[in-house]
Amino acid sequence: MLNASRKMIDKYLNTDPATVKDGEHEILREARHKLSLSQKQVDIEEARKMLRAGMTMEQIAKELHHTSKTIQRYLDSTFSCVDGHYHLRLPGKLAPYEKKVLELRGKGMTYKNIHTIISAEGYKGSVASLRMIVQKERYRKADSHSSSDACSDYQPREYIQRKSLTQLIYSKTNDIYSISREQFKKALETYHMLATLYELRNEFFEIIYSIIPNGLQGLLRKIRDLNIAELNTYANEISKDIEAIKNGIMLAYNNGLAEGSVNKIKVVKRIMYGRNSFDLLKAKVLLCENIRCGIN
Repeated sequence: MLNASRKMIDKYLNTDPATVKDGEHEILREARHKLSLSQKQVDIEEARKMLRAGMTMEQIAKELHHTSKTIQRYLDSTFSCVDGHYHLRLPGKLAPYEKKVLELRGKGMTYKNIHTIISAEGYKGSVASLRMIVQKERYRKADSHSSSDACSDYQPREYIQRKSLTQLIYSKTNDIYSISREQFKKALETYHMLATLYELRNEFFEIIYSIIPNGLQGLLRKIRDLNIAELNTYANEISKDIEAIKNGIMLAYNNGLAEGSVNKIKVVKRIMYGRNSFDLLKAKVLLCENIRCGIN
């Protein structure tokens, strides 16, 4: 009647009802996570209080025993102590069959029979995964009833890996198989800052390949206007050597020949490491160069 094993029934009968709390299914990992969030929130409030009191960032970092980078994030008004990836998951083997599993389980069908049905449709996972997805659905429903602001039309959230977005800095959407064009478009619509960063990236590429560096100063102003510490560092380093960068954009010269020679020398050095002297390394490098020049 309960669709449970004998071992599980024995466990139910031996459990003291007084120790069971309604709706409580918090695991140890969740409890630790909540404790960590509360402690971090206390540090954030303390850091902002110290800043209002006139303390410098270095003094706050020393007082709270955090790095200056961490304190900088804490003082940012948009910073949240909750990781945006928490409660998100990558779609697994069972993702296409979740709705059907819940529907069949709601009709009283056993996990074994459900597994047989979806395996015929291409599912390659285990029976245990079915139990996990049903249990998570029960927890979700319990939370939705207990929380006033819970979403009744729950839909699984899609998770895009960070490395996929990073690869798009250097590659086109068609060359990255872990993210589709639709997913990328949706990410840009959801996160406006991300769209701004990719617009700056495209503008930078246009300046480089147009061989006209006139728009470089305007690009650096746009980057500084974002007021992102990492991008400010990037813009400052470019400004220090702006003339050399402009020449690199305009002229066809590059350091490829020197880098190639250095790479060949390092290969020879690694092959001979620990077995030969510097004089022999020098002789071999010069001999390789003479042979290469003779062939060319």
